[in-house]
Amino acid sequence: MLNIAVAGAGGRMGRMLIDALLASGDCALSGALDLPGSPALGQDAGAFAGRETGVAVTANLQAGLAGAHVLIDFTRPEGTLAHLAVCRDLGVRAVIGTTGFSAEEKAQIAAHARQVATVFAANMSVGVNVMLRLLQQAALALGPGYDVEVLEAHHRHKVDAPSGTALAMGEVLALARGVDLAKDGVFSRHGHTGERVPGSIGFATLRGGDIVGEHTALFCGTGERIEIVHKSSSRANYADGSLRAARFLAARETGLYGMDDVLGLK
Repeated sequence: MLNIAVAGAGGRMGRMLIDALLASGDCALSGALDLPGSPALGQDAGAFAGRETGVAVTANLQAGLAGAHVLIDFTRPEGTLAHLAVCRDLGVRAVIGTTGFSAEEKAQIAAHARQVATVFAANMSVGVNVMLRLLQQAALALGPGYDVEVLEAHHRHKVDAPSGTALAMGEVLALARGVDLAKDGVFSRHGHTGERVPGSIGFATLRGGDIVGEHTALFCGTGERIEIVHKSSSRANYADGSLRAARFLAARETGLYGMDDVLGLK
């Protein structure tokens, strides 16, 4: 049985992860973490679903990670990095679904992975990661004659933009087209912008309601447009992908991996 601790247990994604864990048959919930002051603290981690797990939600990292083989973390960058420090001390592997990291923070995750095996991905959805591979193939086949735009939409509570998944799409597209996303990405347009710069990759962000997540890549040529779209109607797909990542880590001691490693897409 693979023992898994969940960070952000009181949130929507945390609850979805716990529900998937309890239904898995080969994974056990060993710990549930949340921030100090969370109303979930002290409650049974399965209380939201009317199920008793015997695992109380805690803000004590040492207690929450005790006995865990893997931590699954969908929180905030500062929280994830604090959790990784304790994981390193305890030898607990980590699946990181948190987004919004700076380049320096990503370097910290890479350094951590040299000591404890880690899966770090902008999106844990199996479908999204298949989409990323399709984007690579489309960009290579279509070539520079097609303008590329990335559109993403999320719920009103999302705090980072563009989404981590949209940025991952941009990175895949930039690599396939031989451009630099930091230089050639266009993240806002307002006023008199002039004509579109050839080779640029544009981004548009929508926020509203309870949209779980929608991502579209548009390849716009002369006389035709190709769209590759992924829409999430539930966070269950993120939870399922996270469990696949946790199982993948069970046989690994060190190293930084992505979902393409987990899914055998490389």
